[in-house]
This record gives sequence, C-alpha cells and structure tokens, in this order.
Amino acid sequence: MQPSVDRVFGEKFLMSIDNFYSHGVDWLFNEWWETASAEAIAKYEAAILEHPEHGPLAREGWLAPELTLASLEGYARGTLGHAYRAFIIDNGLVERLAAGYHARHSDLIRSGKIERMPPAVAYKVLRGFQTHDLHHVLTGYPATPFGELSLQAFQLAQMDYPYASMWIAVVTGHMTFLDPYLIKPAMDAITDGWKLGRSTPSLQFLKFERRLHEPLEALRDEYGLRVGRHPVTVTPPDRPPYLIAGFS
Repeated sequence: MQPSVDRVFGEKFLMSIDNFYSHGVDWLFNEWWETASAEAIAKYEAAILEHPEHGPLAREGWLAPELTLASLEGYARGTLGHAYRAFIIDNGLVERLAAGYHARHSDLIRSGKIERMPPAVAYKVLRGFQTHDLHHVLTGYPATPFGELSLQAFQLAQMDYPYASMWIAVVTGHMTFLDPYLIKPAMDAITDGWKLGRSTPSLQFLKFERRLHEPLEALRDEYGLRVGRHPVTVTPPDRPPYLIAGFS
C-alpha cells in the first residue's frame, strides 16, 4: 500500500509552512519520526549506509572534540580555523551549538520521540550540528535566511536527508500558498545550492576539524567550491517576503 502522511503530523507541517520561525524545521524534524512511513525511514537510512563514502564514515561514527573560540585563537589568517572563528563571532552564533544539541538529542531519545530514527540518521544529525557552520565557511553561503536555504539545498544535493528536505518543503509551501514574493529569491537560493552540491565532491561527514590549519582557499579549490558567484545573499528591496523582511 502506498504510504501517506499522518494527518496529525500534517497539521504540524502546516504550522511550519505558516511560519517557519515560530514552528521551526528542527521541531518538525523531531516530530516526524513517531508517525513516519517505515518505507521512507528505510530509504533515508539506505541512502547513507549504501553510499560508498558516507556509509563507512557513518559506521565509524566519529565525532569531533568540542571546538571553542579560545581553541581557535591560534590559527593564522587565511586558514579554515581563522575563518571559522571569525564566522562565529561576526554572526553572533552559538559557540557550543553541537554540544547543546547533543544534550537535547539525548533528551529526545529518553522521551521516545525519536526511537524510530535509525543510528545512521542520528549520526548525521549529531555530526551535522558539528559541521554546519564549517560548511557555511567552505561554501561561502552566509548566515542569512537565503544563505541558510542555499546551504540546506547543497546538503540535500549531497545526501538524501529529511531535515534538509523538510526545509525545502516548508519554504516552497510557504512561497506557494502564502507569499509569492518569496518564489524567485527562494528558488534562486535553492537552485544555487543544489547545483553546487551536485557538482562538487561530498563534504558530508568529512573531518575538517583536522584541517583547520590549512588555507581556506586551498580547501575550496580541492573541493571545487567556487565562492563569490552566489546571487542569493540579499533580500529583494522592492518585493521583500514578509517573513524575512529586515534580513539581508
């Protein structure tokens, strides 16, 4: 029988479409597992484990030691470590985001809400919180609404992953049914990230924490990340989508 979306979860999905800040995709993602189609879960798990690069890394399950701003102080200008530290400071981001989410993830496991999440996907969640801002730095996508959307599309292009896919689903639902002003800038962001992710070697699960001392531009060259061509970083001044008005 063809699987279907649970109708109670569907209401939560609509809440995220209404306002993806007040009912964030991070909440939606964790709410999905209790009623998710077993077939869909199996396909997401297989997409990781059967991938020639992602599978071995997921089975290894390596998590980096915590990075702090203090631990990044010694990296020379021009290195990945220096750029990563500057990205965190300049954007006022959470220093210990991954550690904080790891604690929340443990709480969700104890609650039973994500007991159907396969270990390979759980590893992607935890490792993803460690690498997310590193991927911002490597790809050049900024910490803005459209930069985040580009990065989620980039991640989805490199791995079938429900969190990134939900981001695309929620934003495209919002632009379609609630705010057509969002269509062009959102699709520019999505297609730019998707094209870049499909055309470059996978960054998923790679241990860039061990390469913080290396020149950022050399790493970008190694992975074909042609930074500076992205047309998706500014909110259109003449037609600002109301959920992201005021961001740039």
